[in-house]
Amino acid sequence: MEAPLRHHSNQAELSRVNTWAQSNHLLSVAEVQHTMANETLTDWDSGLLDCFEDASTCCYGFWCGPCLACTVSGRFGENNCLPLCDIFCGVPIPPAALSVRAAMRNRYGIKGSLCNDIFISCCCASCSWCQMHRELKHHKKNPTVVNTQYNIVNMQPIPAVPTPMMMMPPQPGVYMVSQ
Repeated sequence: MEAPLRHHSNQAELSRVNTWAQSNHLLSVAEVQHTMANETLTDWDSGLLDCFEDASTCCYGFWCGPCLACTVSGRFGENNCLPLCDIFCGVPIPPAALSVRAAMRNRYGIKGSLCNDIFISCCCASCSWCQMHRELKHHKKNPTVVNTQYNIVNMQPIPAVPTPMMMMPPQPGVYMVSQ
């Protein structure tokens, strides 16, 4: 249980922050966790070792793994060059593979744990990138719609109003030729 605020200025500040957050449609971590708890989590569309389910992704990952990783990162909305950190960083846990995998699980409501993501990113990074590529293909076919705002905007086309034509009286020395 939270301790009550004792100072009047702190209560006013909290009220002002809450009003600002509500007007900007910001959610607290508790609200997001409550929303996430009500959603049922799903499995990955394909398994980690289901590379031959999609031969083109398998070949892409085998022959040019860094290119596949950069493609996945870009299609997921991150910087295309983010996976290059895994190559040049030199740490045992590839940070880009881990972060994109965890973010993808979070965005699409996929079952799993951070511990599992760490293990997969360390031991099977190329299989992980292939699995994420297949998942993005699956969600491209079946897009996930996320409504982040409560305002509904109804866009209607602007009606076309014909512009009036003005007829000019003929001027001496000016001739109109139609083609």
